[in-house]
Amino acid sequence: MTKSFSAEEDAMQDSRTAWLRRHFPSVAFIAVTALVGGALAGAVMYVGVYDIGADAPHTKPVYWLIEMLRDRSIAVRSRNVSVSANLLDIKRLQSGAGLYAEMCSGCHLGPGLEKSEISQGLYPRAPELFREQQRSAKEQFWVIKHGVKLTAMPAWGKTHSDELIWDMVAFVRQLPRMTPAQYQAAIASAPEDHDAMMRDMPGMTKTMP
Repeated sequence: MTKSFSAEEDAMQDSRTAWLRRHFPSVAFIAVTALVGGALAGAVMYVGVYDIGADAPHTKPVYWLIEMLRDRSIAVRSRNVSVSANLLDIKRLQSGAGLYAEMCSGCHLGPGLEKSEISQGLYPRAPELFREQQRSAKEQFWVIKHGVKLTAMPAWGKTHSDELIWDMVAFVRQLPRMTPAQYQAAIASAPEDHDAMMRDMPGMTKTMP
């Protein structure tokens, strides 16, 4: 009986092995294909076939791949961000308004603002944050703090505290609800100029004139 079971198991294993050989390429074939593919990719990069100019849009497949890579990277890395509990605090919104006007409005614009020279020359285009809520508060915080590679979005966390970044998040989240007049009023309500905010930050006094 034991021998019979053993023979059946061997036959099943042989059957599985034969099926795998019929339906999947060999390791050697995969290795050769990978080497050829790598060589072709290297040749394409070396001769400069792909136009990296900001005025030459990516092809749709490349753009889709980059967007998917960006969105999944942000979503995964922002999962453990703890959202500040006082995003509607008036002082936080006023601070965020001043920071946004100084650091963000040139690219992301605002209600009633015309497109700037910078915003028109960017590729990919910076999202116009006043038109709709783009991301969750966690994701907005992560993007503002860490920036995004191969875009004009800098990592503001290198020079700004988490508190100031949450100020920006708080204001950005209110932008889609603002009229042009409300936007201008919010900017005018900012209590301090940008240099004053930065001088008050621990460790930043040496970098300011």
